[in-house]
Amino acid sequence: MGASKNITKKDLVEEIASRAGMTQVDTKIIVENFLDAIFNALIEGKNIEIRGFGRFKLRMRGARTARNPRTGEKVSIDAQIRPVFEASRELSKIFDEKSADAEFIGNIEGEEDNG
Repeated sequence: MGASKNITKKDLVEEIASRAGMTQVDTKIIVENFLDAIFNALIEGKNIEIRGFGRFKLRMRGARTARNPRTGEKVSIDAQIRPVFEASRELSKIFDEKSADAEFIGNIEGEEDNG
């Protein structure tokens, strides 16, 4: 796939089309319909389980008080429903093994978890 750190929908379509021997137009239709099916299931309050990959589900995040970083003012945040992804055991195991790979870790964006 592309040299960029992020993989776009276009990159996925190109990769899948190449592997499946399909046109990119047909593959794009399939990928978009797959994503729409996930989107619509979540909108309906359903979980989506893809064995060996993971599960998309909804999680309720409770109301809380936060602080505006610019002003320091306290801000009330209402409870929210958020979609989340939980990796399967198989996928999690792969990343458990990669946790010792310094080169792989160096390519990951984000903050370190400090406890």
